[in-house]
Amino acid sequence: MDLSKILAISGKPGLYKMLSQNKSGFIVESLTDGKRFPVFTHERVSSLGEISIFTTVDEDLPLKEIFKKIHAKTEGKQAPDASSDGETIKKFFLEAIPEYDPERVYVSDMKKAIAWYNLLLDKEMMDFTEEEEVKETEAGQEEAKIIEPEQAEKQE
Repeated sequence: MDLSKILAISGKPGLYKMLSQNKSGFIVESLTDGKRFPVFTHERVSSLGEISIFTTVDEDLPLKEIFKKIHAKTEGKQAPDASSDGETIKKFFLEAIPEYDPERVYVSDMKKAIAWYNLLLDKEMMDFTEEEEVKETEAGQEEAKIIEPEQAEKQE
């Protein structure tokens, strides 16, 4: 799942997929209705890959990790509706991400993260399998590196 091409645009609801980039900005497509339009460089645009949430531990948690935790908590199903009351949202967020900082993460932030998660899940863009495959491939490469020096000695 590559969140770097999924954008949140300040003042516009929903999420947008970046289709192309030019000198004056981007061409994006709305994930909710499929409409395409230009976004100019003076507009505030955030890539979901750059967004993180405050935690009580040393480092902030990237949105991708938040989505993974929500996905695990819901077992791949929809999270509670983002328009639910604040207490329901707080309770769900605390269960899914126990390390989030309740003093610096507002309910509006939680609602936005949940709404984005549900939208990406609806559009079947929540695919965490590629990361597992990459980890397995990297582990296999490390094993190959360990074996290579031994084989080199045998050949000599």
